[in-house]
Amino acid sequence: MKMSKSAWPVMIVSQELNLGNDNGVRLREIAAELEHVQECKVIPSFTYEDAWELFLSRADLGAVVVDWDLPFDDGEEHMTPDEFVHKMRERNKKIPILLMTDRLETENIPTGALGEINGCLWKNADTAEFIAGRIEIHLVEYIKSVFPVFFGELVKYAEEYKYAWHTPGHLGGQGFLRSPAGVAMYKFFGENTFRADLSISVPELGSLLDHEGVVGDAERNSARVFGADQTYYVLNGTSTVNQIVWRSQLVRDDIAFVDRNCHKSLNYAMVITEALPVYMVPRRNRRGIIGPVRLSEFSPESIHAKIQASKLIPDALKTHTVKMSALTNSTYDGVCYNVINIKSQLEKSVENLHFDEAWYAYARFNPMYKNHYGMADGPVKPDDPPIFCSQSTHKLLTAFSQASMLHIKDGGTVKINPDEFNESYMMHGSTSPQYNMIASLDVATQMMDDQGELLMHDIIREAVQLRKKVAELNREFKDKGSWFFDMWQPRMVEIDGRKVPFADADIDYLASHQEPWVMSADNNWHGFDDIEPDYVMLDPIKLTITTPGIDDAGVMADWGIPASILTNYLIDHNIVCEKTDYYSFLMLNSLGTTRAKQGTLLAELLKFKEAFDANLPLAQVLPELVKSHPERYAGTGIKDHCVEMHRWIKEHQLLDKMQDAFEVIPDQALKPADAYHEVVRRNVEYVRLDKMGGRIPAVMMVPYPPGIPIIMGGEILNDRARPIHDYLLARQAFENHFPGYEGDIHGVEREVVNGKTCFKTLCVKQNLIEK
Repeated sequence: MKMSKSAWPVMIVSQELNLGNDNGVRLREIAAELEHVQECKVIPSFTYEDAWELFLSRADLGAVVVDWDLPFDDGEEHMTPDEFVHKMRERNKKIPILLMTDRLETENIPTGALGEINGCLWKNADTAEFIAGRIEIHLVEYIKSVFPVFFGELVKYAEEYKYAWHTPGHLGGQGFLRSPAGVAMYKFFGENTFRADLSISVPELGSLLDHEGVVGDAERNSARVFGADQTYYVLNGTSTVNQIVWRSQLVRDDIAFVDRNCHKSLNYAMVITEALPVYMVPRRNRRGIIGPVRLSEFSPESIHAKIQASKLIPDALKTHTVKMSALTNSTYDGVCYNVINIKSQLEKSVENLHFDEAWYAYARFNPMYKNHYGMADGPVKPDDPPIFCSQSTHKLLTAFSQASMLHIKDGGTVKINPDEFNESYMMHGSTSPQYNMIASLDVATQMMDDQGELLMHDIIREAVQLRKKVAELNREFKDKGSWFFDMWQPRMVEIDGRKVPFADADIDYLASHQEPWVMSADNNWHGFDDIEPDYVMLDPIKLTITTPGIDDAGVMADWGIPASILTNYLIDHNIVCEKTDYYSFLMLNSLGTTRAKQGTLLAELLKFKEAFDANLPLAQVLPELVKSHPERYAGTGIKDHCVEMHRWIKEHQLLDKMQDAFEVIPDQALKPADAYHEVVRRNVEYVRLDKMGGRIPAVMMVPYPPGIPIIMGGEILNDRARPIHDYLLARQAFENHFPGYEGDIHGVEREVVNGKTCFKTLCVKQNLIEK
């Protein structure tokens, strides 16, 4: 494999680099030898403090040469060389660290430092050529170690410049050079992207469908790193991971125990497998934030009662065990379940446990999340069921979009046979996998294996820093009789038996202890009155920012700022949030989040506050909205606009209607698969919302917010489901009153009738039901 040594600079840390003495001359000779002969790039640094800042900001350093004598030469140096070495080694276990000295014998270097370095260099004992050569050897070995197994082979293959006569048709990018549009794409992405875009026809890289060769080695390495017995790379997203898991374990009329707060791909998995669902119902607090399913719902008694009450499950099947459970962990607002507690309940009545951890692939890599993820370590009892986890490695780790992992932990006596399971995998996998995506999963694994705990600690600490800053600003403005945004997070934190405001709590304590984030009934900042002890925690890196207008008790104020207005403003200023609810929105603090992003977010929140307080013209604050709907919003101020929308929500009890709607599980007339079959048979018709009473939607309806199914295909919109109908009608009225704020509702189409927007959805034809 060719190595671009210049892409991995050598940092030399010495105050003497710019001096005119003998040592300075020798150091410059070594640097020149590295750059001109060894073709390495050299980055100088003159103090340990400066070098440490460089080290933190650059992951591309290939070696560090540390002048051990720096404190002797510079009386202003405050860090000792052994402290500097130790801090570097904590952050990077592999990078070559070489000590350079002319004062000390080896026996005088502290034992701790000797255990953390890769070698010693004596400034004047050897030639500059020899010392540069020693540095270069360490650099090259390190670069080789950076490439994990699959990615390394992919790079090696791409650099061999073979004449390919197989797919893909662009053959290393050459095909793009035949057309101006192709050239534009080639120049944008670069040659390596296309040279690495290979085909299943490449035997050197193994087979993803058979899990052989280096790709199989990469999957097995990921299983080790993520704590699984088996791991599979899936290249068309976690939606497909969910399909593979379910198709491997369920057949027609198997019973499934499903989180009503699940992703739509799990609902489609019920369609594909023709399973019979019973549902877990998650709590909601008075702000409308989705909370956990009650622990009691996982008990055998509760599950049995749900099955017996189901009108969909035939009596002959009601004695069958539940084949699969599916629980979203963490929830969209960052509520993470203690999996140990849940498993102890579900294992009594469920054959397979599935945790949809699409937004939670990082949990294993920091003790903050101990016991709160599916692949958690612990003894396996004989009656433990197998556990499946679906993880979107691309969402909050570093894989390419759609690159996901499927993890399996065997049960106590029930083992998942790889050959049997692979039949489902091959059913959903492409015979033409995208090798760059495989490489991104391989690299994401290596990153977490090398530095996972450290990287996650940095991310958690940065998230806590932002949380504290928002809490401080909220308190500061409140003390002045004003307002600011807030966070959904503890108000008070107990540290060493003493309760302190969150804004005053020690940041390192908050970033390294699970206890402050575990929800309890004694400290009810979260709004779930009957929360069970040691059951769920809030994920610190999922930042739910709340807007004025409603308090923790669900009481709506006279004025408020609906979150959709604020997030539209943020979008116009190049800040995009993950999810918007009525009075909160979610931001994700991930590996790609920087302090600059956090600072920009705070700055824009403050600017919005200024605009609101001054009631600046809406045309100035949200110009595109006014441009699109001038007859509705021209001449309106931003404060007037916020207050008008808030009062409409309050007067029409929109939040109460949403709350009521999601407390209902409608009567089931058809199982989801049968409802979909009517779509395929074209036995469906569009029905307007105002005419849907008593009708059976053929497709699920998923309003955002909150982004979960309000009704499934095959369920009846009858009197029992009246709260659902009322909420959807209120949403329709809201959109007509506030054009430009159309929400995303999967399963709903819109048409304009007499100048008004009307919702409609596909329903099973009435005559079919009557038959």
